[in-house]
Amino acid sequence: MAERYEIRFSGAGGQGLITAGIILAEAASIVEGKSAVQSQSYGPEARGGASKSEVIISDGPIDYPKATVVDACLAMTQEAADKYANGIKPGGLLLLDSDFVKNEPTGDFKIVKMPIMRTAKEDIGREIVANVVALGAMIALTDVVSREAGEKAVLAKVPEAFIELNKKAYNLGFEKVKAIIE
Repeated sequence: MAERYEIRFSGAGGQGLITAGIILAEAASIVEGKSAVQSQSYGPEARGGASKSEVIISDGPIDYPKATVVDACLAMTQEAADKYANGIKPGGLLLLDSDFVKNEPTGDFKIVKMPIMRTAKEDIGREIVANVVALGAMIALTDVVSREAGEKAVLAKVPEAFIELNKKAYNLGFEKVKAIIE
């Protein structure tokens, strides 16, 4: 892993992407002992408007807590793709929800498409876990933390009644994106 790795989760407010960022930061820092910082921003409408969560992970101290050159970005909506796919470093990664992002941003980065919301709805039966599906997919794409660390952080964050649901969502996101890229 590079000295500093930056990931941006973006979509509509209310999709749980800030939570996904927090879980990733906890997987890196609490589970794996790396340095991590998470920040977020969203429009004044909070629910429905574009929002983003950024996570910086490093083997050493993090001197600046904001993303500057994003290694990997997730865009769950067209608005998020239009607004937040900028700043991806050359050779970086962009994961798009293929059902909601029809106009792909252009740049010197690899695009991976997956029906994230549909996967949560049809394969899990609950759209509410789309953020966990997306988190599993991003960890599979980036290897920024281990699969096990990601799962452990997810399970530590959710209420006991929803552990199996979230475990299934995380692993499905991980497996589906691995199948796409292999």
